[in-house]
Amino acid sequence: MSKKEQWGSRWGFIAASMGMAIGTGNIWRFPRVAASNGGGPFLIAWTVALFVWAIPLLMGEMVMGRKTGLGTIGAFRDFVGRKFAWMGTWIAAICLAIMFYYSVIMGWCMKYFTLAISGAFKPGMGTEATEAIWNTFTTTPSQTIFFHFIAISIAGVIIYKGVNEGIEKASKIMIPTLFLLLIFAVIRSLTLPGATKGLEYLFSPKLHMLKNPKIWLEAFTQAAWSTGAGWGFIITYAVYTKKKEDIAANCMIMGFGNNVGSLIAGLTILPAIFALSPNQAFINEAITSGNTGLAFIYLAQLFPTMPAGRLLAAIFFLAMAIAALSSLLPMIEVGVRNLMDMGMNRKKATLLIIIGGFIFGIPSAYSLDFLNNQDFVLGIGLLISGLFVAFALMKYGLEEIRNKIINTEWSDIKVGKWWSVCVKLFPVFFVSLTGWWMWQAVGWYPDSWWNPFEVYSPGTILLQVAFWIIIGLLTNNLLANKIGQGRDITEISLGEEK
Repeated sequence: MSKKEQWGSRWGFIAASMGMAIGTGNIWRFPRVAASNGGGPFLIAWTVALFVWAIPLLMGEMVMGRKTGLGTIGAFRDFVGRKFAWMGTWIAAICLAIMFYYSVIMGWCMKYFTLAISGAFKPGMGTEATEAIWNTFTTTPSQTIFFHFIAISIAGVIIYKGVNEGIEKASKIMIPTLFLLLIFAVIRSLTLPGATKGLEYLFSPKLHMLKNPKIWLEAFTQAAWSTGAGWGFIITYAVYTKKKEDIAANCMIMGFGNNVGSLIAGLTILPAIFALSPNQAFINEAITSGNTGLAFIYLAQLFPTMPAGRLLAAIFFLAMAIAALSSLLPMIEVGVRNLMDMGMNRKKATLLIIIGGFIFGIPSAYSLDFLNNQDFVLGIGLLISGLFVAFALMKYGLEEIRNKIINTEWSDIKVGKWWSVCVKLFPVFFVSLTGWWMWQAVGWYPDSWWNPFEVYSPGTILLQVAFWIIIGLLTNNLLANKIGQGRDITEISLGEEK
């Protein structure tokens, strides 16, 4: 077996993995979803989702990547059999499809950082003014495509340098910087007069609201989206781990790190909204305005109204750009790792993925409707990816995985049967989440739900899901043959004989 790249330290792996998990979904999606679902009851349901969905799935992905030593396609081929390699192709395709538009979103964050630095957001600006800035930017393709190019180029340079010199070094800088920026922002936000109203809203239990199934469904969706569980990230990153890695402890740290990042973002944004908003109607409008509305329209309006608000706005959008970059890296690496498994060297694979990512990201940079469609459809795609990982784990044998691969002699945390039970429940979670998602979409388009050209229709979901499944099935044997030999964790790992 040829020697592969390797993480230089456990901290490097954890930093990269936390970077994978902490992205824009934590900073701009979590506060809005938490606020629109009652605050406290959502936090309870979201914490439950961390333990019964996200962490078990992260562990399962790490098992597959470590045992096979291959990216998503090879991992499914060697873990569950050649005829299931297409599931790994599906995961890689969905991840890359998200990468196409995620680079565009990182570009937005970079643009708004420059606007904040230049003082474009001024005290007294109303919603119409900040909305005009947003609309002008997003309807100027030369701007959106340019920042998309800058974003994917930065990520490409890091991936091009490799795991140790690129991803690991960058993550060791980005993750502490991200947390420092967020901590600075949360301290400033919490010291605002009236900020306690936001804290009260966020942490008030309101236990009676837990009877509402929507809160649970939103919480599981947020956990699935923000932790990166089921994306193929950890399958890929686990390829570069050493033999004696504590799977359970590492995945616990990833999960908790993700939730801590989300809470810090929530503690920054919600107290600021409650403290700075002129009235309750403004608050309600802000927290129901969607991700782009909350971050790029309402917060851009509110930050300048506080002392040192220009600085806080710059810090906030810089933190968002760093969070986006730290999540963009593993998306690219998923594609690069699969190409490397087919015999391509890292430099060539990176250039191919980056060029493809820029080209296929242009439609999302050009059209918000296209980007919103992809974001909507690929959310379902990620849930299907999680279901495929759960299937692979169950087919291999949950108790054998738990006893022989997760609970090793060097593991600090021993995982009980709760892990196996949670994985077995994944199909139930999947049916509940996707069923709710599709039902909502039918309600939005009662007369044209079947139309694949509607932005949020069930028809567009069904068409695109069918397309990627057919592609995966048609290329199953070709790609299974193309992928090289993997490894088993019982072997000496990744050049440790050196």
